[in-house]
Amino acid sequence: MVDFAMSRRTLLRASALGLLTGPALAACGDGPGLVRARPSLTHGIAVGDPRSDGALIWARSDRPATLVVETAATEKFSDVRRFTGPLLTPASDGTGRVRVNGLPAGQLVHYRVRLEGEDGAASETLSGVFRTAPTAPADISLVWSGDVAGQGFGINPDVGGMKVFATMAARDPHLFLHSGDVIYADNALKESVALPDGRVWRNITADAKNQPAETLDQFRGNYAYNLTDENYRRFNASVAQIVQWDDHETTNNWSPGGTVAADKGYTERNMDTLATRSWQAFHEWMPLEPREAVDGRLYRRISYGPLLDVFVLDMRAYKDANTANTGPQGQVLGAAQTAWLIDGLKQSTATWKIVAADLPIGVVVPDGKTAFEGVANAAPGAPSGRESEIARVLSAIKANKVRDVVWLTADVHYTAAHHYSPARANFTDFDEFWEFVSGPLNAGAFGPNPLDPTFGPEAVFVHAPPAPNTSPLDLEYQHFGEVRIDGGTGELTVDLCDATGKVLFSKQLPPSRK
Repeated sequence: MVDFAMSRRTLLRASALGLLTGPALAACGDGPGLVRARPSLTHGIAVGDPRSDGALIWARSDRPATLVVETAATEKFSDVRRFTGPLLTPASDGTGRVRVNGLPAGQLVHYRVRLEGEDGAASETLSGVFRTAPTAPADISLVWSGDVAGQGFGINPDVGGMKVFATMAARDPHLFLHSGDVIYADNALKESVALPDGRVWRNITADAKNQPAETLDQFRGNYAYNLTDENYRRFNASVAQIVQWDDHETTNNWSPGGTVAADKGYTERNMDTLATRSWQAFHEWMPLEPREAVDGRLYRRISYGPLLDVFVLDMRAYKDANTANTGPQGQVLGAAQTAWLIDGLKQSTATWKIVAADLPIGVVVPDGKTAFEGVANAAPGAPSGRESEIARVLSAIKANKVRDVVWLTADVHYTAAHHYSPARANFTDFDEFWEFVSGPLNAGAFGPNPLDPTFGPEAVFVHAPPAPNTSPLDLEYQHFGEVRIDGGTGELTVDLCDATGKVLFSKQLPPSRK
């Protein structure tokens, strides 16, 4: 039972910090003796899933209020278009989004967001920018990474918070592909972490981060915590996101039908129950709309002009148990998603097709001694386990003569460039391709992991820390990647970068001549 008997001073302080979620949010302005105030945008604003005529705009209110967005061609807002979104209520933890549309293609859009309270009071106004997708060939810049606030490393005020987001923002990308582990719901935070070399990592803490998340409000609180970081909020306001999820949004290495190990300290151990709560919080707090996904959940295609299609995968919700990844057949995408990906790649007319995968293809990630977390299962020879689905996709790409497919992923907490070739592979019915790995953004750094030989991967470049769980104090082992497509030549360039912005590796890929 939640005790709502907090003082007005405590309530207003919590609201100012943007830390009210769940029942505390529901109590705002409704309890006896509380004075109604104007609504507040508690965790900044965010942009997601852009199209040629607009994008989704996300915000959160500390009390019931209507979301209002205005767009314009310049920061003077002299040609305003107004969009009225939903009423934000405690039912969605105060979050909501509205799709702004009817805007010019390939343009920088200025937008501003405010809330209109039920009693007529309006919130402050927050502003941002995004770019609509082009309809003609144009330069494109995309950054990607994953893994935020993991392994006990949260927001450290001593180093200015999650400054990697400021580094990425400085590159002025059009898109940010968040490859999963957008939160670490299973990783509690302590005020300080003693590092092996004698240094100390210090965390800002919050109630929702005191223990692994089990309740809906605890999952919500993990998203709220990350968005108390100023760098993250500023980035969200100015870069359109394409978001996917992985395991730590729920609990480490989860799969449908699983059970959390007894020694993890969970009261609720049913992974499906945890995933249902996690899924709700994810969709409340991220700038995406499940009704726009293929299955009403997550996997979807984002078309960004004639040079780029992004195929966003869900390699978590449909996978089989990690212990089953050594049999003759396995599942990581599921039959429907596999068919959707094959058909979508075949039908795509974009020059470049990026497959946004939340798990690498050839990196071996053990889950204990006999199970495997990802696609690879360390078994040489023909594709087995989950590799069987990936083999079907790769063979279809070859059979359908689909060209210029690049895979982007995160998950393993280091950065690498992998070249896959049938000349090195145990399975040969596919065309060679590249997979680029990045991460983490603000978490422990690990790796490198061994590669499974099934699809013939070669680690052309790897950058990993000298010791496992290297802290984010060592910025050279925090990573993001950048993809640039030249609007004139169609050439695609991938840069693998560290958190300071230093380019560690670069690869130029010319488009195929069809």
